[in-house]
Amino acid sequence: MEPGVYRFRDEERRVIYVGKAKSLRPRLSSYFQDISGLHPRTQQMVLTASSVEWTVVSTEVEALALEYSWIKEFDPRFNVKYRDDKSYPWLAVTVGEEFPRVTVMRGAQRKGVRYFGPYGHAWAIRDTVDTLLRVFPMRSCSAGVFRRSAAIGRPCLLGDIGKCAAPCVGRVTAEEHRAIVDDFLAFMGGQTAGFTKRIETRMKEASDAEEYELAAKLRDDLAALHRVLEKQTVVLGDGTDADVLGFVDDPLEVAVQIFSVRGGRIRGQRGWVADKTDEAPFNELVQAALMTLYEDAIPTAIPREVLVPTLPADASVVTELLSERRGGPVTIRVPKRGDKRALMETVEQNAKQSMMRHKMKRSSDLTARSLALEEIQEALGLPTAPLRIECYDISNLGETEIVASMVVFEDGLPRKSEYRRFTIRHEGQSDVAAMHEVITRRFERLLKAKDSDDEEGPGIDPETGKPRRFAYKPALVVVDGGPPQVAAAYTAMQELGITDVALSGLAKRLEEVWLPNDPDPVIMPRTSEGLYLLQRIRDEAHRFAITHHRTRRSKSMIDSILDPVAGLGPTRRKALLKSFGSVRKLRLATAEEIATVPGIGAATAQSIVQALATGEAAPAVNTATGEILEDR
Repeated sequence: MEPGVYRFRDEERRVIYVGKAKSLRPRLSSYFQDISGLHPRTQQMVLTASSVEWTVVSTEVEALALEYSWIKEFDPRFNVKYRDDKSYPWLAVTVGEEFPRVTVMRGAQRKGVRYFGPYGHAWAIRDTVDTLLRVFPMRSCSAGVFRRSAAIGRPCLLGDIGKCAAPCVGRVTAEEHRAIVDDFLAFMGGQTAGFTKRIETRMKEASDAEEYELAAKLRDDLAALHRVLEKQTVVLGDGTDADVLGFVDDPLEVAVQIFSVRGGRIRGQRGWVADKTDEAPFNELVQAALMTLYEDAIPTAIPREVLVPTLPADASVVTELLSERRGGPVTIRVPKRGDKRALMETVEQNAKQSMMRHKMKRSSDLTARSLALEEIQEALGLPTAPLRIECYDISNLGETEIVASMVVFEDGLPRKSEYRRFTIRHEGQSDVAAMHEVITRRFERLLKAKDSDDEEGPGIDPETGKPRRFAYKPALVVVDGGPPQVAAAYTAMQELGITDVALSGLAKRLEEVWLPNDPDPVIMPRTSEGLYLLQRIRDEAHRFAITHHRTRRSKSMIDSILDPVAGLGPTRRKALLKSFGSVRKLRLATAEEIATVPGIGAATAQSIVQALATGEAAPAVNTATGEILEDR
């Protein structure tokens, strides 16, 4: 009767479901009752699973944290996984820097950064910042621009027009700039009344003193603040900091909308939609959403109050966990009346609209993907629909810098975590020989993973418990090319004894599908969903290969051009490429800008400028496609 976390695995030792229980024995026993009494998705999970393992912990808080940590780590296919509609932009202030800057950030939140939002669009942040910079002229430039302005002793355009206090050239000290930043943070945090009253008072004083130019500037500053405030609707008059969650669910899916309220004003909105894998109670869906929302959040991003339509399944445990992460008390409650209840109803209405849009889009997407896989199965004569498809492409520059890509699509969707890049080991090979090498290396890794005798099972890394790279067998391999490339891949697979994986090639010119040992191509209709999916997979493999090729080419070019520069070894060349991104941008830099790179002195920087001035290179062309590989 101890709390713990359990994992179901399939026959390939892949984690397919993670669960938590206050008492492990009765929870696990419930999965092994009469299977007809289980929810259809739970039935599918149990029938797919071949083993179950569990970990006993001391408290329910530990179990809750471990459950969601494993869900994030193993990405089980049968767990409810809320996913953002998109990567939301945040207004961020880098308070950890000596001269903090305001910018737009996406992705995981970091320490030393103060966030406001999320916003629906990046342009909304930029519009807000552009308006506020005339009142709070803090730094908004990148590190490179800041260093360049400091080096030349002249501020950028924002400094000239009064939208930056120009700390880069010493117009204000670090302490004075920090005071401007603090005022900006206070305004964005909801302390707006004091600023508007202060500006109104100063404007009247300037007018009385007949300082009309100053009064006009203060009038424009006041108008700018009012424009920003008009865009942020006041929804809670008591200046509450809270996140408000609204839910809509049906037997198959659940939609969530979150309004972020700071200082009584709506600062941002975001939403998720997820499949329901079983008949989970509504309070468990609420709990999953809260854990997803705050799992990676920094302490300052967790509000003092969270409003939900019903308390989470383990309300006290979730409250304790969030309070620990925030470093202060967190209240989770259900609003019953008043402004907060009205706001909850608005959020729920947004969730309904989100679910409606999602269903209209998903119905067509699911139908198209299912039809595409069925058409590929029929066209290629496969026994089952190819749920996992791998595609390979070769990219080269003449006979040098040959690279290859492998992209993976599962259920008709890209699985980017399993994309792989290859660098061809033997230069001077043709595309056909390179394809043979890549396919050989990929399936040698598969055979090695299958032959491993790890305790966790074949294909599982005993140290991490995660699948080894290349450990899963595809149902279909697609190569970019016609009969020569298909023949090379087929030979490589036959040499390794791989006979249970289908193979085809997709030729670019006429979009013909080629099979091994077949003199005639398979012609799929141009309007075929199956052909469209194959084209999308092939194009994704080509894009991934070209990206890798450009990265290596930039490194190769910088190596060849900078060879004459004495004392410039691999480490410093790598630092240059990381700092400037490409040879073209490095050529545009001055010696002073190059000297700001760690390890590069003034004399070396001048030598680099001279080497770049005399080392112009002709544009490179991908011989397979004729595409010019430009520095970007």
